[in-house]
Amino acid sequence: MGLWAGRLGGKPVLAAAAAILTLALGACSGGGGGDKPAGTVKPAGTLGPGEGALNLVTLPGYLENGGSDPRVDWVTPFEERTGCKVNWRAVRDVREMTDLMQNRARRYDGVSAPPEVAGRLVAGGHVAPVNPDLVDGYKKLEPRLRGLLRKGREYYGVPFVWSSNLVMYDTRAVQPAPGGWGALLDPAQARRYSGRIIMRDSPLTLAEAALYLRNKNRKLKISDPYSLTPAQLSAAAEVLAAQRPYVKTYWKQPADAVAAFAGGGAVLGEAWPYPVDVLNRAGRQTQAVAASDGVTGWMNAWMVGARAEHPNCMYQWLQWTASPDVQQQVAEWNGVAPTNPQACSGDRLKAGFCGAHHVGDRGYLDKVIFAHTPVRECAAAGAAGAKRDCTDYDDWTRAWIEATQK
Repeated sequence: MGLWAGRLGGKPVLAAAAAILTLALGACSGGGGGDKPAGTVKPAGTLGPGEGALNLVTLPGYLENGGSDPRVDWVTPFEERTGCKVNWRAVRDVREMTDLMQNRARRYDGVSAPPEVAGRLVAGGHVAPVNPDLVDGYKKLEPRLRGLLRKGREYYGVPFVWSSNLVMYDTRAVQPAPGGWGALLDPAQARRYSGRIIMRDSPLTLAEAALYLRNKNRKLKISDPYSLTPAQLSAAAEVLAAQRPYVKTYWKQPADAVAAFAGGGAVLGEAWPYPVDVLNRAGRQTQAVAASDGVTGWMNAWMVGARAEHPNCMYQWLQWTASPDVQQQVAEWNGVAPTNPQACSGDRLKAGFCGAHHVGDRGYLDKVIFAHTPVRECAAAGAAGAKRDCTDYDDWTRAWIEATQK
């Protein structure tokens, strides 16, 4: 297994996963925009010398300077090359990230934003458009992923990493092989594996329930699983509430999914490619399928703060994190797919890792329904320019808590 594969509580996820597998298998054998409103911040036209500092906001694991593992460091080489001293705030969750970036008294230069944060920052004018011409290597990033950040003619970030949500199962315990989300969400099917099912702990998991309902209950007229009316969201929440008695755990970190399957406590669940890859390399009989009713996914992107104090250093950071060598480290450390396929070239990422994560697989990428921030006003299906009343991320959060924590 590779050196870098993620992080759990400040420790490498791979190290945690390896320890889990050892125990489990042993047991089994015995640019500054001020306070301008949205749409008025312009992308940079030219760049000057670095300002000597860079202040960033990120989730744990996406910035490493050797503090977690001396062999894992893509910050120090950047500082040495550019003279930009990197300072960062690792947030607890997406709510804290959003609050920090929306605070007009703070002037963060950039943020590594997941989809449930990115849309709100764009809508509120808290991030500036990016000038792709100023980011070396931008055009080498996956075209599908670059398009996710486009709004009109503007691009609001540089793709960083991505992954997809699959149906994972133990081939010895689950027969026949699952085909779609119904294996997890249909009560008649889920009941067979009661107490041995795992699900991702995120309000965005409601989208998988929406995809399941899109075919099962066509009267709901679900089109985009991330743009749901109140009635559609309520129906999706009811699906998850009905599933709740059969769920063993809701995982926050991919190592949690590894732990559940490694010990035999879980045999079926929602997972990223990472746990499947780790367990297979450890000799476990696990597989994953792309759900027949739709594969969901997510992308994390670096975005430029609308009130950035150090825009030149930020653009240098955008170029740095898009480079194949940095993409290799980030992908292995976090157990995710790089957005630059060149991270799989030469002696960088191993072929097995790249294959498991579908790196460079354009056909697969085109099938993935990538998450975006749910918003109150959304496009009506089949009606060009028409809008309808939908639900926002706060609505999704409340629905998720009510469905899964009672």
